[in-house]
Amino acid sequence: MPHVALESASRASRLTAAGDRWAAILASRPDLEPAIQLQQQLLGLVGDLSDRLAERPLPRLSLPPRYLAAKLRSGTPALTGEPIPIPVALLKPVLLDLCSALSKGGAAEAADHIRDRISSGEMDAGSVLTASLSRDQDAIRSGAAHRGLSADLLWLVAELAASPFAYALQRTLFATNDDTLHSALAEWNHGYCAACGSWPALAEVVGGHRTLRCSFCAFAWELTTYECVYCGEGGEPFVTAAPDPERMDQRVEVCSGCGGYLKTLDLPALSPFPLVAIADLETMSVDVTTMEHGYQRPPMKEFPRR
Repeated sequence: MPHVALESASRASRLTAAGDRWAAILASRPDLEPAIQLQQQLLGLVGDLSDRLAERPLPRLSLPPRYLAAKLRSGTPALTGEPIPIPVALLKPVLLDLCSALSKGGAAEAADHIRDRISSGEMDAGSVLTASLSRDQDAIRSGAAHRGLSADLLWLVAELAASPFAYALQRTLFATNDDTLHSALAEWNHGYCAACGSWPALAEVVGGHRTLRCSFCAFAWELTTYECVYCGEGGEPFVTAAPDPERMDQRVEVCSGCGGYLKTLDLPALSPFPLVAIADLETMSVDVTTMEHGYQRPPMKEFPRR
């Protein structure tokens, strides 16, 4: 079945898994210690927020299973275009804390400026978080340019702060016994996420199954065909290779048709939210090598907005 249901991970098991994986990365790449220390802080904030969201009910949404199934069958992600209320009071403090962590981690004044604009109210936290949940990069870029802020950094902090809410939404919406929605999820065969429309951060290969993992909400799904997730090319232009012969567990799918690439990593189990980011960091050298050969990740896929 293309949709892969993730089991919930306890806080303790999540922390243990993260610690083991960071230790393994450090053992082979001690030069990544500063990056790992920053990631530990960022994922700590994201994980804590996710735990708090799990303890409270989500906003009531008028998204019946049959309506969602119809959207999915048209190729439209479930959350696209939906007016979803953001729990700003819960997410805003984390948004500010993420800015502080990034400031100390090297982003310095660029992160401080974002935190100051949001803290003062010059930039509305709710609008930033809503744009992130809607995957609206143009709105983020426009808001950043208007205030002289780094658009890439604003996108990053908003994405980190909104991702636990997006994760909770997709788990709630898709945890259904409704046959129509269940069938629509099983038939989903697109390279972008069925929940939010983001591209996958990478593919985790567990037991021979190539599972795509959403870069935002951690949705997990399989394609029924082995092809480029971006353009659907499955012929000669689509190639899978291991840049490092000594790390055959870390591979990259490249497509000369569209110029895109996707990393794949062999793992014993799928990563719980938000630990997909650790696999992304672990395979950073694959990104560098692949981009040196002219491949890149495509921009966010756009969908008609209501």
